[in-house]
Amino acid sequence: MLKRLTIITLIAVILGIVAYNNRFYYAPLPVESVSKKEVLQSINETSEPIVRIANEDGYDWYITRANQGEYRESFKEMLGKNGWEFEYQEGSGYFFDKEEETLIATTQMWTGNYVIVKLPEGWEE
Repeated sequence: MLKRLTIITLIAVILGIVAYNNRFYYAPLPVESVSKKEVLQSINETSEPIVRIANEDGYDWYITRANQGEYRESFKEMLGKNGWEFEYQEGSGYFFDKEEETLIATTQMWTGNYVIVKLPEGWEE
């Protein structure tokens, strides 16, 4: 009986360590090309307010800290540096104009601490 309990405890500890290291407790990412662990490392190892995490399916994906809604200013500033002027927000979509073009940036709360921003590829041109 003691041997069985020891084996079960050991298996539970190993599964707990694996689950923690793989960040199973976070919601799934909308991109498949990077892992949750890589995304968290990229945002936690930089002082930048917004970090590019992937380019997938014709979109550039970024992550930023949620910080009481300050994330909005992070990507608005990033887009503003490339000539995009913020026009208005509708739900999770943020509309920007540049000359005759319109760009829609969409956001998604990934966790209570992080927001994922999706921008069409080529927005930097």
